[in-house]
Amino acid sequence: MHYPKFRVVCDSLVSHFVNHEKTFSEILAFIHQCSGDQNITLEEVVAKSEMEHGFRNIALANLMKSFDNFDNDVIEVLQTYFKHCSKHCSIVMNAQQLSRSMLYLANDGTDPISNKQLINSTQAKRINSLMLTCGHYDASGDFDFRVGLPGKSGVGGGIVAVVPGKMAIAVYSPAINESGNSLVGTKALELFTTKTGLSIF
Repeated sequence: MHYPKFRVVCDSLVSHFVNHEKTFSEILAFIHQCSGDQNITLEEVVAKSEMEHGFRNIALANLMKSFDNFDNDVIEVLQTYFKHCSKHCSIVMNAQQLSRSMLYLANDGTDPISNKQLINSTQAKRINSLMLTCGHYDASGDFDFRVGLPGKSGVGGGIVAVVPGKMAIAVYSPAINESGNSLVGTKALELFTTKTGLSIF
């Protein structure tokens, strides 16, 4: 499934930060801040491949542009989109970096290690709600039923989940199902919440 809202958000960010290069540098700086790791970077080969083969996204973005939903050039917006959004993220992170970068969402928007408030509690609540309701694409309801945590997956096989007030946890296994979610990763998180009782339900 393709989510138009992510492309519209990218368009708004490009407008705010002047151009796609500045936009991505700001996004990456925020990831560095969340993770406490300045070494996280972009995989240029993946980003380039997405631009070369993202025909459906390009078509959908042009359709949105025809309805005046984009202020900026379609290709410029998609250059940012393919680098960080949705299934197309080209940012390289391991499971430890991923879980660390999402820890603030388990703590009302404040990183409990650095004590920096990255977002406010209302924003953290909204992000967790979005992850719970659509973080696993068409299989979000199934993930909620089995795991019972706000989470976000990617087609690379990684999943990050948030246990409010306690932790963020990331798992990785590359085999994915038809919805683009890690099979083994989902099962691992299901076993985790079953054995620990840390499901929000």
